[in-house]
Amino acid sequence: MSEIRTFPDFLKRLIIVLGGLLFLAIIICGVLIYTVPSISNFNDILLESLSNPIVMLNYLDSLGVGINSLFFKIVVFPGYTWAALIAAEIIWFERKFLGKMQMRVGPLYAGLIGGILQPLADVVKLLSKEMISPGRSDKLIFYSIPLLINAIGAALLVVLPVSEGWLIMRSDVSILIVFAVIGFAPISVLLAGWASNSKFPFIGGLRGLHQMIAFEIPMLMAALSVVLLSGSLDLVNIVQAQSSIWFIVLMPIGAIVFFIALLAELERIPFDLPEAESEIVVGYITEYSSMAFGNIQLGTYIRFYALSGIFTTLFLGGWYGPQFLPARFEIVNQIEWFTLKTLLVMVIIIILRGVNPRFRIDLLLRFGWSRLLVLAILNLFIAIMILQMGWFPFLGGI
Repeated sequence: MSEIRTFPDFLKRLIIVLGGLLFLAIIICGVLIYTVPSISNFNDILLESLSNPIVMLNYLDSLGVGINSLFFKIVVFPGYTWAALIAAEIIWFERKFLGKMQMRVGPLYAGLIGGILQPLADVVKLLSKEMISPGRSDKLIFYSIPLLINAIGAALLVVLPVSEGWLIMRSDVSILIVFAVIGFAPISVLLAGWASNSKFPFIGGLRGLHQMIAFEIPMLMAALSVVLLSGSLDLVNIVQAQSSIWFIVLMPIGAIVFFIALLAELERIPFDLPEAESEIVVGYITEYSSMAFGNIQLGTYIRFYALSGIFTTLFLGGWYGPQFLPARFEIVNQIEWFTLKTLLVMVIIIILRGVNPRFRIDLLLRFGWSRLLVLAILNLFIAIMILQMGWFPFLGGI
């Protein structure tokens, strides 16, 4: 792909991208027209749905793409599109919020309507940049890592219950699926650093591997205490077990351990050593540019949302909250509470980014193995004691 040097070159690149998207849309529409038998009466259905929207919903359900379909849940809500919109909103909010906290003029005042279009401008900028790779890098792995990081965040959404009965897939071992997916994150970070064939990315990849392994064990043990209290590995059952009292009340130590390990897993300050820009540029993503860099950032923020939702599910009662809407809108009320709690967790993590310094790598690993692991074991004993004493009202003791 040729380098962009002038504004006309940028316009040409933008026209090519938009033309490609338009061509893809035409192909998709053509496939729908020739593969869906009932598409011929679409005009009549469209006119009828103007007076009765239920007609269009029923029509979409008949095509297998309605609100209750698996396709809708994966692609739109609570799947990838919803998580990507949350990610875009959080990126904008994080810039504005930290700009206000740190009194930085740029992100605070730049742009119209509070700079709400800045994420869109960033996407256009990344689309217009040249895709560059190091000379001796492993091209296959190098270009596969952004997709893998994106896929890790998307896979976590599959078992995330946003309300009772509204999730993509329910499994009896969904919490094990979560940790199985999380386990791919250290591998992706290390491969990104190794495939770049450069010093700083590889150092960042090694840091990420050591950090994530050191903190995933306490995170797993904190989640194990939740499994003991709920008596299930199913995230839906775990939320239902908190109908009377949230687990953060019964096990505050476990919630703190899981939250700290969550920060390390997300590589957020004060645990952002794999991307320490003052030491190793931006760590394992140093050599990435254009939409490869954009894909990594999008996948990182989708994982940010998904893991915040996991914390909400395990310790904050998931979708449970006061019923403000009529009974027929119970699912909407549950989705609102889950979303609000998840956004609150994300805002707390953003605040910590704005007020905390970065750990040294030796202090970080020592904290994970010698402090956090001990607290996780202590929390596990507390969970066992709660069960033995019969203090948990959902189970009534054993």
